[in-house]
Amino acid sequence: MCGICGIYNFNGAKIDQSLIKKMADTLVHRGPDDEGYLLAENVGLGHRRLSIIDLNSGHQPIHNEDETIWIVFNGEIYNFQELRRQLEQKGHRFYTNTDTEVIVHLYEEYGADCPAHLRGMFAFAIWDKNRQQILMARDRLGKKPLYYYQDRDNFIFGSEIKAILPHPSVSRIPEPAAIDHFLIYQYIPAPLTAFKNIRKLPQASSLIVNRDGVKIEQYWHLSFQEKLNLTVPEYQREIKRLMVEATKIRLVSDVPLGAFLSGGIDSSIVVGLMSQLMNKPVKTFCIGFPEKDYDETAYARKVADKFKTEHYEIQVKPNAIEILPKLVWHYDQPFADVSALPSYYLARETRKYVTVALNGDGGDEDFAGYGRYKAHMLVHYYYYQKLPAVIRRAVMRAVTGVLPDQYDRRTFTKRLKRFVQSAALTPQERNFILLAYYEPAQLRAMYAPQFAAQVQGIDPYQYLGRLYPAAGSDNMLDQFQYADFMSYLPEDLMTKMDVATMANSLETRSPFLDQEVVEFAAKIPAELKLNRRLNTKHILKETFRELLPPEILRRGKMGFGVPIGRWFRGELKDYVKEILLAEKCLQRNIFNRSSIERLIAEHQGGRAEHGERLWALLNLELWYRLFIDGEKI
Repeated sequence: MCGICGIYNFNGAKIDQSLIKKMADTLVHRGPDDEGYLLAENVGLGHRRLSIIDLNSGHQPIHNEDETIWIVFNGEIYNFQELRRQLEQKGHRFYTNTDTEVIVHLYEEYGADCPAHLRGMFAFAIWDKNRQQILMARDRLGKKPLYYYQDRDNFIFGSEIKAILPHPSVSRIPEPAAIDHFLIYQYIPAPLTAFKNIRKLPQASSLIVNRDGVKIEQYWHLSFQEKLNLTVPEYQREIKRLMVEATKIRLVSDVPLGAFLSGGIDSSIVVGLMSQLMNKPVKTFCIGFPEKDYDETAYARKVADKFKTEHYEIQVKPNAIEILPKLVWHYDQPFADVSALPSYYLARETRKYVTVALNGDGGDEDFAGYGRYKAHMLVHYYYYQKLPAVIRRAVMRAVTGVLPDQYDRRTFTKRLKRFVQSAALTPQERNFILLAYYEPAQLRAMYAPQFAAQVQGIDPYQYLGRLYPAAGSDNMLDQFQYADFMSYLPEDLMTKMDVATMANSLETRSPFLDQEVVEFAAKIPAELKLNRRLNTKHILKETFRELLPPEILRRGKMGFGVPIGRWFRGELKDYVKEILLAEKCLQRNIFNRSSIERLIAEHQGGRAEHGERLWALLNLELWYRLFIDGEKI
């Protein structure tokens, strides 16, 4: 894993070496082991390296035989040895043993089509001296990030936004549309970022920049249209084969390697397969918390015992006041997924023992593991949806009026209330409600007039709405899975994991997000993933039934979080008021004072659960202080 950055000057101006170094220095946590630079008239590339493969000769930027093509690269290419053999047969000569150099020669063969040949996670930039252009690309599922800024004279890019900000041409102006989307979804979807004129290159996309400007293309598309006609045993054999292969190729490393283990289905499968493929005990890592209903260590321990892993159980009492500003700094823009906090602690502790960790990310997207999928199917298959609309609305009013707002989003009544509120809607509208942290009208009522005017006409629903038809399937579950692959997975889960781990110089690898696993899973009929009995991940569980302990197969999905709502009624009670009701915050004219006061009072008085909303507002305000006001942490 690494951090990359660079500049292309449209006006032909020479690159300031000290500026490129200053940009790269912001990424030292991504690459503490080495640094490298290329200056070529109006082009500059910078690189920070975390050494994983070919520790001695992998210094970047890396070039081709005649030094006309140069690359800076972040990621891992799992089929690089196969690609290298093919390229050597075509006459290409290599001077390193890295996966990075393979991309250089692949570009010589296939030009801008080279990303389509790569199996892995990546973000890279290739300078082609002869064509006088830079090719950039991101991996299919958005594991590795890439941001850029463009104006009349400059094109500036980096693995993180903070690598772009040192450039004198870049102004730190907030983007209202991004903030509006953030408050709805808890993340900012690409290509938006929280900064005007800074954009995020979408997943599975390539970008070419030259004197003619910038051109972006999508080089891969996940389709749910084609379904295979196999027997259940045939599906299971192929799932097992692909998962074994995807795990095996992710074990290539010249540095210590382990695995995150939560005790859930997905991470337990990965650890089980690793234990079969490795000739020594797997190092496994689990984080625990004092709050028992958020603690998964007992389940992780059962898996660790079964596979005789070298298990590390880390007990943490999070200090949100200390860690939140640090998280905001690392994420570069508002990001309110509460599980970012335990993810950071887990990565920090894991890095003390290994440099690479495998995880179970992607299993829910591949095999329909989310609880909201069950809610959709419950409406779709059973009588509630068949009731006349007038009766559905009456039931909704009656049930939501009786059910209390519990303190915790995990409680049964909270989930039931959200389900009943959304059941009368269309499937697409219901999915939006189950994902959104505010209804748009509710949020707009909180805005100060000045900010409301800036976001007038923006419809956050369209971000998801445009994705459903692109799935290539009329099946509702297929559409929701596709939308998650194109939105929640890259913009929330992958962003969370990349930043939390790279902040601690740790690389993570995800067998469930292997390209071939993902593409095969999309061809499995929906009813084999979520069956009529509302069993999520049905075929995955059946495939690995003999591998996993029965308790792991039976347990429900827990998620990875912290009791933020309780904290805002306890140890963080004064902190949330101190930040959100400060004049500095209110004078930004984003929210009206009465709305913020009401949220805090309702939450702390126990009349409603606003923990995640308050967490989002804290993230937003601290982002303003760190990145717009220039305060230090």
